[in-house]
Amino acid sequence: MITLLRMTRRDFVTAAGAALLIPQSGAGATESPWFRHTYRWGQTNITEKDPVRYDIPWWREFWKRTQVQGVIINGGGIVAYYPSKFPLQHQAEFLGGKDLYGDLCKAAKEDGLAVLARMDSNRTSEDFFRAHPDWFAREANGDPYRAADKYITCVNSPYYDEYIPGVLREIIDRSRPEGLTDNSWSGLGRDSICYCENCARKFRDQAGQTLPPRKDWSSPVYRQWIEWNYARRLAIWDLNNRVTKAAGGPSCLWIGMNSGSITSQSRSFRDCKGIWERAEILMLDHQARGPAGFQENADAGKLIHGIMGWDKLIPESMAMYQAGGRTSFRLASKPAADARMWMFEGFAGGIQPWWHHIGAYHEDRRMYHTAEPVMGWYKSNEQYMVNRLPVASVGVVWSQRNTDFYGRDEADALVEVPYRGYQQALLRARIPHVPIHIDHVADQSANLKVLILPNIAAMSDAQAAAIKAFVQRGGSLVATGVTSLYNENGEARRDFALADLFGAHAPASAGGERKSAAQSIHTYLRLTPELRAGVWGPKAGDEPPVTGQRHPVLKGFEETDIVPFGGMLMPLKVDSGATVPLTFIPEFPIFPPETSWMRQPKTDIPGLVLKGRVAYLPADLDRRYIQDGLPDHGDLLANLVRWAAQDSVPLRVEGSGVVDCNLYSQPGRLILHVVNLTGTGTGRAPVEDLIAIGPLRVSVKVPDKGHAKSVRMLVAGTSKTPTVDKGWATLTLDRLLDHEVLVFE
Repeated sequence: MITLLRMTRRDFVTAAGAALLIPQSGAGATESPWFRHTYRWGQTNITEKDPVRYDIPWWREFWKRTQVQGVIINGGGIVAYYPSKFPLQHQAEFLGGKDLYGDLCKAAKEDGLAVLARMDSNRTSEDFFRAHPDWFAREANGDPYRAADKYITCVNSPYYDEYIPGVLREIIDRSRPEGLTDNSWSGLGRDSICYCENCARKFRDQAGQTLPPRKDWSSPVYRQWIEWNYARRLAIWDLNNRVTKAAGGPSCLWIGMNSGSITSQSRSFRDCKGIWERAEILMLDHQARGPAGFQENADAGKLIHGIMGWDKLIPESMAMYQAGGRTSFRLASKPAADARMWMFEGFAGGIQPWWHHIGAYHEDRRMYHTAEPVMGWYKSNEQYMVNRLPVASVGVVWSQRNTDFYGRDEADALVEVPYRGYQQALLRARIPHVPIHIDHVADQSANLKVLILPNIAAMSDAQAAAIKAFVQRGGSLVATGVTSLYNENGEARRDFALADLFGAHAPASAGGERKSAAQSIHTYLRLTPELRAGVWGPKAGDEPPVTGQRHPVLKGFEETDIVPFGGMLMPLKVDSGATVPLTFIPEFPIFPPETSWMRQPKTDIPGLVLKGRVAYLPADLDRRYIQDGLPDHGDLLANLVRWAAQDSVPLRVEGSGVVDCNLYSQPGRLILHVVNLTGTGTGRAPVEDLIAIGPLRVSVKVPDKGHAKSVRMLVAGTSKTPTVDKGWATLTLDRLLDHEVLVFE
């Protein structure tokens, strides 16, 4: 296997032909610590019944069949699976004095596997609460917070500072695992305020304030409480890693599990940037697709690697049971097609496989056959799955602070959905792209041609300055919604911080955009100049004369003068010299049909403003695209990027179907993942059958002819010789069922 030199986030490369890293000698792989080369994982999440039915020989054989290199074994926390010296650590109901964790750990070590001891440490049984009532989270009236029959511990209590570190040391002393991972490590979520004495004292000592009496985003004290909670979770991460490294050596890591959703992380006070910068390996607990579809998994991998670096690993808990939807059926097999598509999209984003079963005994045994072929394929091709860099000219900017301080309690509609909408438009247009954190624009955007700002409303002056510097260096910009209208605390500015780039100035008052964020109304956008006078169709006699050609961003809309919108727009002041190709048509009745005609067919309220190579789209089509799924919205969003990118997009894929395309580079080669999403829907689970498509004509921009002598297809197991013309290598992919990986060498 070829191993590359360490790649940090500052080595982030996004353009074909950019400087590539040099391979190490083959010995490098064996000299690296476990968290650099343990790619394939498995987990049987033990239940309290399992000590009397865990067939360890069968599972050892399953480890071999699925070719795992590491296993996650339940240790302690809510439930202990070994005889702990801590009397209040609840022993599994059927443990009966056994050491199931120890037996499994011993078996794994004998099989040469890395072991992570799994914890779940944020809640306890009632006897623990009675013994240490001051260690638990409290409501304002003094009642303890509870989850079912368990009591939720407080992150500011000795439970986290003293008790859990003691359990970590005990587990390490008993079994010497490679590390420990914790499923629910971050305590009480953002929707609840803990009023225990520990929180009251520590917040007063640090902030000089009493705890906020209620949720109030307009209150500086409440916002300070939010940031204080984020800092506490980072302190827990650092404390636990100091404990495990002191007890088990420098490579014995504590790894709290994390989600790949920024909104989900925010609700748990998990600072994505702070955690991912710290992590040597990230155990990703991100099992089910949301409304956007399987492609969310590839995006999660790229988003996390953009912070961690592309030399690090992100194993993901991939459920073999029916996860997601209204109910997770823990003991029923997920359809194989559904489970594998999630895995394939993970691979496309740089995620490593980790099969996950709930319980050690299943009456539904279909689930045992799902992972094996995928794990085998991954092992055979893992040299192409790791230590690589994305190739793209388009970056989609994200900001967790925007999620918190602008999105607040409506982050899904105001922040998450616009991001997913633009991501979906790029996917359908087959435009490779990478997520980029707003704080990294200054040092990671050198090889990017276009930055997309999907309603990045909350933005500091320094972040705005970095965006301006990017444009001054020759970069192009596409911004939507109310990007830059609020400062980093979510407070409205008098004007957009990027108004000089947009060529447009803010409405008289901010906040009106929130009213229509989660709904659709009967509004449209007018395309200019209007062309219907020269287009075949009935004539009313009042059609405006055709006054010129349309801007390239309206390509493909030659036979219409309107497109559906669904949102509201406020008047903006537009600078002279800026172009306005879209204007707003206000709402008019939709029912009864007899009343459905435009009362005000035209306004001067801009829906799109173009200035130089900057596109400002106050009409939030990225959000509408997810909500309504209208192809017109996706086409307009993609047109803006193609126009802004000029000829810098390094990939062309022609042919029918919905495919997710992710392009990477390694020394001497380019690697293209193509995942077939045709017919998989957007969030409609489960998928039980796949629709084959093809042929697809694939063209990749290559830095030199040495990257295009041949193309290997890792799924089909065949090779082709591409045609090379003017720096583009082209071949035909005859048939695509689920996924294919093309290696251009």
